[in-house]
Amino acid sequence: MEQLLGTGVALVTPFKDDLSVDVVALERIVEHCVQGGVDYLVVLGTTAESATLSKTEKQLVVEVVIRANAGRLPLVLGIGGNNTMALVDELKTTDLSEFEAVLSVSPYYNKPTQEGIFRHFKALAEASPKPIILYNVPSRTGSNMLAETTLRLAKEVPNIVAIKEACGDMVQIDKIIKNKPEHFMVISGDDITALPTVLAGGAGVISVLGQGLPSQISKMIHLGLEGDSEEAYKIHHGLSPIMNLIFEEGNPAGIKSVFENLGLAGPRVRLPLVEASTPLKNKIGSFLKSLDTAHV
Repeated sequence: MEQLLGTGVALVTPFKDDLSVDVVALERIVEHCVQGGVDYLVVLGTTAESATLSKTEKQLVVEVVIRANAGRLPLVLGIGGNNTMALVDELKTTDLSEFEAVLSVSPYYNKPTQEGIFRHFKALAEASPKPIILYNVPSRTGSNMLAETTLRLAKEVPNIVAIKEACGDMVQIDKIIKNKPEHFMVISGDDITALPTVLAGGAGVISVLGQGLPSQISKMIHLGLEGDSEEAYKIHHGLSPIMNLIFEEGNPAGIKSVFENLGLAGPRVRLPLVEASTPLKNKIGSFLKSLDTAHV
């Protein structure tokens, strides 16, 4: 899956002041990412606030991204949840022809055992006409998919090709990279661990910050893939404050504040999320101004 090498971005869903989907802003964001040199786009991930989008709105987002992208970058579609059979049905009935792969989050809230997680993903992989990227994000799901489970899926289920790993634990990430089959890709799910993951043998990142600062994140990841750790870490250290700031009050409130500063989209999010506080917006704005001056 060469299409998944490098920098992917988990696109936001921008909203107008009335909280309807802002199609024009979404088109601007896609263009910003394409021009900024990212390698692929992830549609309807957690960052897209997909949990609060209706089925009609999800279809609108998909159509807008496909149209705006115009075949320039590979696309990945988020289809995940905690109802295995419903997801199997969705995978069988969704038109995935424009997508290279499906990103699917480990089941949340139910808190399945490792065997339950394994069987869940095996069922999805068998139903999906496109390759599956596992997504482990314990801070959101309430359960950690252990390295052993990831490796078992990688070895036993042919249609599972990668993991977006957002456990934040480099020991766990290293264990997967060290023991994985050759074809299986380990993709960072956290901006802050993206470069360490790449330098340990990972394939890249699915980034939140990368859609706001696409050229900087893409350059960092490609330097890392080329083994130029010194130059890559200069960018990483320059951006680490904003990597932390955008998650200070939850995702995607922070990255939407970045877009507000860049004039690409508004800051609105849907309840139960709320937009970034004024103090946080001020900190993000100050950092972006300093970045312009420093040319990181």
